[in-house]
Amino acid sequence: MKRICIAVALLCLAFAGIAQEEFVLPQAKLLARFPFTQLSGGIVIVKAQIDNFPDTLNFVFDTGSGGISLDSTTADYLKVTFVKTEKTIRGIGGIKTVDFSNDHTLKFPTLQTPHLDFHINDYDLLTSVYGIKIDGIIGYSFLRRYIVRLDYDNQVIEVFSPGSIKYPRGGYLLKPNFSTLPLQSAVVSDERAVFSRFIFDTGAGLSFLLSKDFVDDSLVFKKSRKFYPTQAEGLGGKRQMSIGVAKEVKIGPYKFKRVPVHVFEDEYNVTSYPLLGGLIGNDILRRFNVILNYPEQSIYLKPNSHYIEPFDYSYTGLGIYLIDGEIRVIDIMPDSPGDKAGFLPGDIIFSVESNASKNIQAYKNMFQNSIGRMRVVVFRDQKPIVLTIDIKDIRK
Repeated sequence: MKRICIAVALLCLAFAGIAQEEFVLPQAKLLARFPFTQLSGGIVIVKAQIDNFPDTLNFVFDTGSGGISLDSTTADYLKVTFVKTEKTIRGIGGIKTVDFSNDHTLKFPTLQTPHLDFHINDYDLLTSVYGIKIDGIIGYSFLRRYIVRLDYDNQVIEVFSPGSIKYPRGGYLLKPNFSTLPLQSAVVSDERAVFSRFIFDTGAGLSFLLSKDFVDDSLVFKKSRKFYPTQAEGLGGKRQMSIGVAKEVKIGPYKFKRVPVHVFEDEYNVTSYPLLGGLIGNDILRRFNVILNYPEQSIYLKPNSHYIEPFDYSYTGLGIYLIDGEIRVIDIMPDSPGDKAGFLPGDIIFSVESNASKNIQAYKNMFQNSIGRMRVVVFRDQKPIVLTIDIKDIRK
């Protein structure tokens, strides 16, 4: 009997040993490290080359893009060949049929990514918004091949081969649902707390964007919550929206109070409501150092030095763009601070306060980080006019 017990025990140990076997992924290796810049709203711009063309191009690094794309004027300049297709892409401003230029290599320092098929799109509007040439957007087609770390503290991107990676201490591992886009759960609270999924979108220069269907059906906001008319730019053009403040947004264990929230009529069903409630933008995501592990369908967040920075609560109602080398006021929301200050469409902004740099990023940052009265000099019919705008606080 004793021998049988010993045999059974040994057999159990053998099976226990077998049960503990597992396949171990190879260690992820650092392939490239290069800087990025940030534009208003936290948009990430990286520089890269295509094939053997010597020109360095500006790409938006965008987890909200389901592919990879090239601006149509850049494609013409590079004289890349492309093919007509019936494929469509969808954004907040519309649905477009796009051509493709196939089998290109994207080049970063010490890293080349071959066999990429770029769809061709017109990014002239984004170029006017940000004041630099936007040559394309890098999204899922690139991200699915690597582990990518976004270090917002040092404005550096690190690209690793797929494999086992040790995440730094002090963060949290998210497990979004993945299509071509990461769909992350979050809770928005105001009148009540409402759970939904949202696109994790580094290409969105705002904090949070909700579809009006989600807002109306969930009754998430207090009836007394004030919203102000505004607009945003995206695929297909400009889109009218409204902006207010949510009491709280919670992503994983991280909570943010009094978060600016844009609400839009999702005419083109970008959010596939009720599957999604909207998107999480980069003015929230930049508050973390982020590891995007698409091969393992996970995202790691670690709060960084920007985590406790205040949100942008300013509201001007002005849409300003760089056109033919001049910074022009094009859109003015009715009854907004810009309207009340006397701005007119076509005004050329010469200076904001004492800044006459003609730098649209500088002017946008000044408007976005100020509440109260600001002095703006514009040229109208070739004559200088001094206007005073009382920038509103959307929390009030």
